[in-house]
Amino acid sequence: IMTECTSLQFVSPFAFEAMQKVDVVCLASLSDPELRLLLPCLVRMALCAPADQSQSWAQDKKLILRLLSGVEAVNSIVALLSVDFHALEQDASKEQQLRHKLGGGSGESILVSQLQHGLTLEFEHSDSPRRLRLVLSELLAIMNKVLECSGTISSSELFESPVYLEEAADVLCILQAELPSLLPIVDVAEALLHVRNGAWFLCLLVANVPDSFNEVCRGLIKNGERQDEESLGGRRRTDALRFLCKMNPSQALKVRGMVVEECHLPGLGVALTLDHTKNEACEDGVSDLVCFVSGLLLGTNAKVRTWFGTFIRNGQQRKRETSSSVLWQMRRQLLLELMGILPTVRSTRIVEEADVDMEPNVSVYSGLKEEHVVKASALLRLYCALMGIAGLKPTEEEAEQLLQLMTSRPPATPAGVRFVSLSFCMLLAFSTLVSTPEQEQLMVVWLSWMIKEEAYFESTSGVSASFGEMLLLVAMYFHSNQLSAIIDLVCSTLGMKIVIKPSSLSRMKTIFTQEIFTEQVVTAHAVRVPVTSNLSANITGFLPIHCIYQLLRSRSFTKHKVSIKVCPYK
Repeated sequence: IMTECTSLQFVSPFAFEAMQKVDVVCLASLSDPELRLLLPCLVRMALCAPADQSQSWAQDKKLILRLLSGVEAVNSIVALLSVDFHALEQDASKEQQLRHKLGGGSGESILVSQLQHGLTLEFEHSDSPRRLRLVLSELLAIMNKVLECSGTISSSELFESPVYLEEAADVLCILQAELPSLLPIVDVAEALLHVRNGAWFLCLLVANVPDSFNEVCRGLIKNGERQDEESLGGRRRTDALRFLCKMNPSQALKVRGMVVEECHLPGLGVALTLDHTKNEACEDGVSDLVCFVSGLLLGTNAKVRTWFGTFIRNGQQRKRETSSSVLWQMRRQLLLELMGILPTVRSTRIVEEADVDMEPNVSVYSGLKEEHVVKASALLRLYCALMGIAGLKPTEEEAEQLLQLMTSRPPATPAGVRFVSLSFCMLLAFSTLVSTPEQEQLMVVWLSWMIKEEAYFESTSGVSASFGEMLLLVAMYFHSNQLSAIIDLVCSTLGMKIVIKPSSLSRMKTIFTQEIFTEQVVTAHAVRVPVTSNLSANITGFLPIHCIYQLLRSRSFTKHKVSIKVCPYK
């Protein structure tokens, strides 16, 4: 639908806002092609008796008449408004009864009889009353067909002929405005989805009845598919609603809210976020896209979570993921955001921290900038949710960039401590992100950096429960083979319940128990961990006391002859 309407001129946001506010000055500044699209409403406004009897409206009406005076197409619209609509409505009702009696496919018509030529030629040669009858008969036929078999595209000469699109649109707008009970605007909108150029007709119809915008959008969403990218009808509906929101961008996020409320058209929700908030971010730098998708997957509404998770899973099952897919566009944008905050300068080789003659808090890798730390944490949690809850399978590029972000080194701030804890737990939860020996070495060096920097981070950030305790506790759980305890710790830190198979932790267990934290190293390290000041039950996070308790349970101090006479009593 996006491609079939590319050559047509749509109503601009400026023009739509002018119509909403009946801003005559703004309307007067429109170009002739822009004004042409709004003539049905403006002509009715100028000719019909107004409910507003004020002096200001009388002046505005004069300006509108002056605006219309030099436009040739106005005469044909005036002629359309001169028809007896009561008689037309009666004939239309009889035709609907006849169609219902004989079946929707019947060629019988009360509105239009004795067609000598095709619809387009008949339309060209007809006067205004007959043009109204031709379009009305065709529209009713499409509406009936939609009721019988939704999802199909109806072939219609009147709505496809490029020569008469504007005239057909004029007739359509006048019919809906004059016969609202026969042609409810939501039903007409639904029918237009099933004709070629339907999105263009729909935008013109709504622009000429601007107050109907929310009603039309809600109706189209309510009648929409639960998963819009799975069918042609779903994609056409999503594209049409995107066109409507481009015409009225101030309401795009309200329409997105309707999508979530109804749990229909998830692709539309993502598309509207990409269309209207791509360059917007909160004060902490987290984009609206990250906030929106995180809210769907990590919110308390299980129905919404399942609905959106299905969208992700189904999107991956399609054989070819093209750039026209909303899921592909979402993944690309998230990847670009992730790459945008990665440290730009990195060492070209892996360097062991012990071999580097530097200050303890300086690394051979450039650190993550302080202003990017909160956004980095939000992105990590989102990818955890996408993979752990929605079943996203990262591409090689996504996995590589994620690992680069996870193993970057933040500043020693509370947000930095949080980022390191999230990164560590993400490595445990999604071990498949580490797939090559080079990546594994990168991870080992980063873990070694964590151990080395832990005391500095705790003293500088002022956070009493640092990531050092978590490292130590995980090492102890690995040594005592308490894998379920590690899984609980990971889910607790990430703030989401995800399925982690114990078997997926086997490689990490080997690295921890044999390369980084042998049991003797764990026991010796534990007695050197500073005692928590003002320890109380209100302190959150993982504390030294958790580690000491675990070591006492496993009798590690006795096994490795580590003296603890003073330590537990400090």
